[in-house]
Amino acid sequence: MTEQSPSTATTNGNGAAFTPHAARAGRARFLEANLSSIPDFIYAFDRQRRFAYANPAMLNLFGLSTAQMLGKTFDDLDYPPDLIRLLNGHIDRIFEEGVTIEDEVFFRSPTGRSAYFAYLWAPVRSEDGSIDLVVGVSRDTSERRAIEEALRRSEARLRAATELVGIGIYSWDPETGALDWDERLRAMWGLSADAPVDMTVYEAGIHPDDLPKVRQAIASCTDPAGNGHFRIEYRVVGRDDGVIRRIATEGRTSFAQGRAVGFIGAAIDVTTQRRAEAAIRASEAQFRSFAANSSNLIWIGDPAAGTITYRSAAFERIWGIPIEDAANDLSEWIKDVHPDDRQQVEHALATVAAGEVAQFEYRLVRPGDGSIRWLRDTSFPILDDGGAVSRIGGIVEDLTQEDIRHVYLVSSAPVEARKLATILRGQGFRTRIFETAAGFLDIAAVLAPGCVVVDLRTRKDEGLSVPRELKARSIALPILALDAEGADVTTAVAAMKAGAADYVISKDEASLPAALASAIAECQGAARPTTRDESAGARIARLTPREREVLIGLIDGGTNKVIAQKLGISPRTVELHRSQVMNRLNAGSLTELLQTALAAGLVPSPDESRAKRRST
Repeated sequence: MTEQSPSTATTNGNGAAFTPHAARAGRARFLEANLSSIPDFIYAFDRQRRFAYANPAMLNLFGLSTAQMLGKTFDDLDYPPDLIRLLNGHIDRIFEEGVTIEDEVFFRSPTGRSAYFAYLWAPVRSEDGSIDLVVGVSRDTSERRAIEEALRRSEARLRAATELVGIGIYSWDPETGALDWDERLRAMWGLSADAPVDMTVYEAGIHPDDLPKVRQAIASCTDPAGNGHFRIEYRVVGRDDGVIRRIATEGRTSFAQGRAVGFIGAAIDVTTQRRAEAAIRASEAQFRSFAANSSNLIWIGDPAAGTITYRSAAFERIWGIPIEDAANDLSEWIKDVHPDDRQQVEHALATVAAGEVAQFEYRLVRPGDGSIRWLRDTSFPILDDGGAVSRIGGIVEDLTQEDIRHVYLVSSAPVEARKLATILRGQGFRTRIFETAAGFLDIAAVLAPGCVVVDLRTRKDEGLSVPRELKARSIALPILALDAEGADVTTAVAAMKAGAADYVISKDEASLPAALASAIAECQGAARPTTRDESAGARIARLTPREREVLIGLIDGGTNKVIAQKLGISPRTVELHRSQVMNRLNAGSLTELLQTALAAGLVPSPDESRAKRRST
């Protein structure tokens, strides 16, 4: 070792000498050791854009040694042209302006590693202030970007979900009381989108009657001994709009070191839903009240499953067995129908399942005691939102004649009608008032047997139309004409000629009850058996409008296809109606059906008759 001058050599604590060059070398080795242990990529460039330094992480990225890496440019290392232009521009600018540049790029290294790299480049100055090098550090940000992208997708899905169902998101700091609400939650409180919120605003919006239970729920969910779950529904009164809304909310508290430190939740406005549910409940209550107090049986069935899903309370009175003992399967229920009527009932139900309304009568063999009851069922389809038949329903009336005596009072004078009805009901008659002749005639064909009292004291012409129309329609209801004292004898003659069975003069109110009772008893006792023609007419009068149209089509000689085209329905539906008509008219063949129709006075349409004559 050569001797050093005092100005250039010193000794260490042990008396060993070292030079400033040795000190710099030691610092360089220390720096290199530190840079080698850093996982980030550290490097430097000279003014010719060549690598002047690369730490081990950078060398491994390229799969090169220090000798192979240093002195190389981006072009030498096969960087993409666009990336070369970008990075060389950064180097030139740093040497010229002394600025620091930060950016992020995607790069695929020669070793096959593809990733996003964030980098920071800065100048390295010499003692005189000039820039000697550009030093850079890069870091692989692919994992961070993947996390951020996943978070963005998750947030996008959350936003889409909340917008779809109208959910409002909020958070709360149990320690500071700070609230963070989105716009949708503010709207639930009747606030503008930028309105400030705090616990005072929150509680002020809650309906006073619901505030105690909300506070209790908050205390429960922030109790470290609990599960932190918050779920409640309550009313909110909008601060700015005054609207009362029902809010359903749910959330969860987070705990740390035995105390509540955070809360996040979601809320939804369920006002419309709760109103709809209340309306449905009210409607169901009304229906069940009506059904429970109706003397007629109301039923609902599922045609696809072949089951009866609902029966009203009248079932027990008509069937004579507890409702819980009733058969729910249609195939089992049909066994209670009289064997001679089953086919008619099956065809009628098939018609209803096809979308038509049907009215049919049949005999029930009561399963409890085997007695026979006559029933009339008006069945109808129940459509879903798409217009398809999802259920079928029916109203069943018990037509069995027992000790009930019916009187149908036709009177256009409401006060007099009520007086007469009171008299008749006092004598044990089940009385029904009709204010017009037309109203009575519309349903006369389906009324239970009884006596008709026509009040001729007002609107004589309208009153006299009742016996004439009943006679024309072959409806066998005996008629009693009631008139005032001093009425013209021609009225009595006209009433008798029109078909009235008796003519009663109302002398005074005291004698009227006895006169009516005697006349009604004679009317009902004198009721004669109906002839074939009258029976056929009565049965035809009870056909539904669509069944009558099909019958007329058959009389005119139409096939199922021709009738279907004319009525705008399917041939299958025509076939079901045709079978139902034959059953209701007790016709075993088409010929017998036509004979019954002709006996009732139905004839082919004039146009159809001429067409048949021309074809022959």
